[in-house]
Amino acid sequence: MNIFRFAGDMIHLASFFVLFLKMLSSRSVEGLSLKTQELYLLVFVTRYIDLLLPHHWSWLVIYNTIMKIIYISASATIVYYFRFKVPWKTTYKKEEDSFLHDRFAILPCAVLALIINSEFTIIEILWTFSIYLEAIAIMPQLILIQRYGNVENLTANFVFCLGAYRALYLLNWIDRYLTEDTYHANKTQWIIWISGLIQTALYCDFFYYYILSKWMGRSVLPN
Repeated sequence: MNIFRFAGDMIHLASFFVLFLKMLSSRSVEGLSLKTQELYLLVFVTRYIDLLLPHHWSWLVIYNTIMKIIYISASATIVYYFRFKVPWKTTYKKEEDSFLHDRFAILPCAVLALIINSEFTIIEILWTFSIYLEAIAIMPQLILIQRYGNVENLTANFVFCLGAYRALYLLNWIDRYLTEDTYHANKTQWIIWISGLIQTALYCDFFYYYILSKWMGRSVLPN
């Protein structure tokens, strides 16, 4: 594991911290997309199905296992707050979070995973599905931010952390490509690279306005 992978993981954890801070301090989920959170929960559950399989334990396997459990648990907790926990569920504006994630995210990614995968097994299809789905899971949140036109800092910081995590993972892949001989032999890498590039590209517009907001000292986001 290189420094880019570790830094990406830490920023990913920071995104959960920022999100929980926003939710608990404001006792509200206004401006947040439940559909993005549900998509991420589905990503983690399908990708980390290998938690149920036997492992040859090492420090890296232990580290990965801890991170996987944190991601699933944190995402499930967030979705629970949105759907069932008062007062948070009363502040969720379903009519504004209107992206049809089942029709335009889950279904297309499932079909694509069945058609384009490295191996036609349940584990590999679920893993491939999770890679495709993660690439576009942020879309409902970005659309919601665009509708608001102006969003408070903690929500913006949460999205920025997610984008930074993905950017660091791209650097991680580049480093591994240049330094690991066996990395080239993995036939699934092109799926990861293309999906990762698409995901990072989705954040570019947000990054521009986020940096502009910090420079100007006030929230400036696209209308």
